[in-house]
Amino acid sequence: MAEQVDVVVIGLGPGGEHVAGRLADAGLSVVGVEAELVGGECPYWGCVPSKMMIRAGNLLAEARRVPGMAGAVGQVVPDWAPVAARIRDEATDDWNDQVAADRLTGKGGRLVRGRGRLTGPRRVAVEGGDGDGLRFEARLGVVLATGSRPQIPPVPGLADVPYWTNRDAVSAKEAPRSLLVLGGGAIGLEVAQVYARFGTHVTIVEAMDRLVPGEEPEAGALLAEVLGREGLVLRTGARAAGVRHEGDAFALALEDGTELTGDQLLVATGRRVDLGGLGLETVGLDPGGRALAVDGRMQAAPGLWGVGDVTGHGAFTHVAMYEAEIAVRSVLGEPGPHADYRALPRVTFTDPEVGAVGLTEHQAREKGLRVRTGLSRAPSSARGWIHKAGNDGLVKLVEDADRGVLVGATTAGPMGGEMLYGLAVAVQAEVPVESLRHMIYAYPTFHRGVEDALADLRARESLPDV
Repeated sequence: MAEQVDVVVIGLGPGGEHVAGRLADAGLSVVGVEAELVGGECPYWGCVPSKMMIRAGNLLAEARRVPGMAGAVGQVVPDWAPVAARIRDEATDDWNDQVAADRLTGKGGRLVRGRGRLTGPRRVAVEGGDGDGLRFEARLGVVLATGSRPQIPPVPGLADVPYWTNRDAVSAKEAPRSLLVLGGGAIGLEVAQVYARFGTHVTIVEAMDRLVPGEEPEAGALLAEVLGREGLVLRTGARAAGVRHEGDAFALALEDGTELTGDQLLVATGRRVDLGGLGLETVGLDPGGRALAVDGRMQAAPGLWGVGDVTGHGAFTHVAMYEAEIAVRSVLGEPGPHADYRALPRVTFTDPEVGAVGLTEHQAREKGLRVRTGLSRAPSSARGWIHKAGNDGLVKLVEDADRGVLVGATTAGPMGGEMLYGLAVAVQAEVPVESLRHMIYAYPTFHRGVEDALADLRARESLPDV
């Protein structure tokens, strides 16, 4: 017999945990089903520990920038041990989720360990873990928040070697002497730069013709310039043809006949949603889809909601939390705005940071918009000139010329992610570009570079439409 409850949440990453906790707080009987750690990828292997690594790497970089600006340093000696210890003790409790589990049960929710699977409308069966064999029938419905997993490319030999994913890179107790990074997106570049700053010889291999290929090409070019100066070897437009592992070394063959070697191989070629095994076919949905299709209230079918990576709107904690709150309102029947992704922000936490919101120039043109862009490069602001070492950056604006509003922006530089906020508001609220031109921008700040990008945008108004 299935146990009657109000809601079952399958997957307790940031989005699922938020849904379960909020609904339990509202007085509903809520069961959260999780096969791994409560809290998901972000606190144990993603956002939190990786940013601790980045903070440590940035400190080393700053120390190396002292000469010529603030005196002299005797010697900068990297040590990975305190980084590993901080991740273990401060971020992850040695990869123990008891605090998160207690947080859920403290709100009145029930935690069941195992893998949840739909067996019909509003019905869930649990497999494995201490919940193996349990069955639930949810009066209000089921929320799927099962996240994503690393996308492993079909490179010959890759499945047979002990490659790293982001989880291995974050939990490593020592920095490797050399590291091959397959993938030049956000995760690959963040990890690559950190390890390079700790003395690892790093080679990045990216199949596309530029780094961070999903962002503006100017951002990719900027990162290539900075990483190259820091000694990282960059191979863009390069495709892997095969991998082997002999002794303690990896050999990565490229299609052009080059062979690269390293002590470790990190595969960072993106993440993918896996809908298989969730039982979607029992509710009339396609288990082979690339993502779970949901409406503006996060509903995929009557009595079924989805939040987070599984919806395909971006593998970001902030998207999962945003969608979770919408799903909570939907389950409770409360009013509120539907999901709106026009101003979806994203940040690559390299040095310089690359913040982006809304559409890139390419995406805007693909949508058929009449596009105008404005670009300023650091040190365009007085703050950039004052900052001196480590001041690389740029601001790029993408305008819908017919409506006179921004539809996208990129802010790269020191604290590039923090600079993004004002432009994200402008994109979300559709603030007229003319209004942005007449704002007062604090002096001296990095974000004054926005003024220069706006000036460049105006200069292009007289150019022929493209």
